[in-house]
Amino acid sequence: MAVERVVTIGAYGFTAERFFAALREAGVDTFLDIRQRRGVRGAEYAFANHGRLTASLEGMGIRYLHERGLAPTTGIRTAQYAVDAAEKVQKRQRESLSPAFREAYTREILAPFDLQAMLDALPAETRVLAMFCVERTPEACHRHLVADAIHDLTGVPVQHLMP
Repeated sequence: MAVERVVTIGAYGFTAERFFAALREAGVDTFLDIRQRRGVRGAEYAFANHGRLTASLEGMGIRYLHERGLAPTTGIRTAQYAVDAAEKVQKRQRESLSPAFREAYTREILAPFDLQAMLDALPAETRVLAMFCVERTPEACHRHLVADAIHDLTGVPVQHLMP
């Protein structure tokens, strides 16, 4: 494994220009989309919809990969939405994941997923791997759970790109 650093990034809070600039500034060469659905609602986030996103990344020379096996299930997401509703927090304003989400995601997704095999399957020239989902803050998104697990497994440093 040649990965030297993992970065995480979400779409919310970024403009298209700033999003792609952040990836460029971080030296990202491989972009790993870990969403279940590869679309985002709202015209301001059209840049993060699959077709536009992959075209922009290709134009920058950044490899695009999708790993649906790391996406939370509909059931796990629904449980988080219930907590959000009880706390009167909209998804785009969420600051953290509920303990129930973290526990279910770790048990149902991360524990059975072979992170080492995924890392070993990355292109040999991968140095900076970006983990992508949509939430603004990493603490409000499963991408930080994945990045932390990669760090725990490999010792590779993690950086969170923020708008």
